[in-house]
Amino acid sequence: MKPVLNRAFDTFIDTILPPRCIVSGEIVAEQGMLAPSVWAQVRFIEGSVCESCGFPFDYEVISGSLCASCLDYPPNFASARASFVYDEASRDMILGFKHGDQTYAVKSFAPLMLRAGREFLNRADLLVPVPLHPFRLVMRRYNQAALLAQALSKQANIPACLDLLKRTRPTQSQGHLNADERRKNVRKAFALNEKKAELVKGKTIILIDDVYTTGATVKECTKALKRAGASEVHILTLARVAREGFG
Repeated sequence: MKPVLNRAFDTFIDTILPPRCIVSGEIVAEQGMLAPSVWAQVRFIEGSVCESCGFPFDYEVISGSLCASCLDYPPNFASARASFVYDEASRDMILGFKHGDQTYAVKSFAPLMLRAGREFLNRADLLVPVPLHPFRLVMRRYNQAALLAQALSKQANIPACLDLLKRTRPTQSQGHLNADERRKNVRKAFALNEKKAELVKGKTIILIDDVYTTGATVKECTKALKRAGASEVHILTLARVAREGFG
């Protein structure tokens, strides 16, 4: 009886306050969905990418090719993948999810991440979100990376540990910093929760975040996981910057 009443209540609410796209405001089928007009503008990452960091190439390359950045400075993680490019078309929905309390968008985002990470999710042992510092978590009230990890955990049937990593000090927002400033900003800013250390040794860990920009944050998190004995660390994000100076 209770499920029937819940469905009736949801129908009533949708009639009075129909669910709307978080970007365009158009009416959609259910809360958290994006309008077709918005999806049409999103640049999904498909085709040729850097084998290591997942940077999307604008041309066809030989399988296993690396971008110039990874050739010069090989990352400490095994690989990184993202669902779509962070640009003018996708920025509003990312910022709405991250800062605007539009947490219900995770319903649309999780399936996209599941598809983007198919290369390594099938051998993953654990999903781990990039943590917020407690001060920032209090101000924002939620960690967007943790929400993505939880939703992905349910869809992929992979356990998630939301407090495996912690920020050891507050860091300034990375939004307006260049690559060197980002690296300095997050250096030694992450540590393992020692109470959960047994979950890491010899395991394949998938580190979850919303946007990959320069990789400074996820590389610092990877250091902490590798020091604790992780066998492999892969990075899975909702979006990634595909050109210098954006985001």
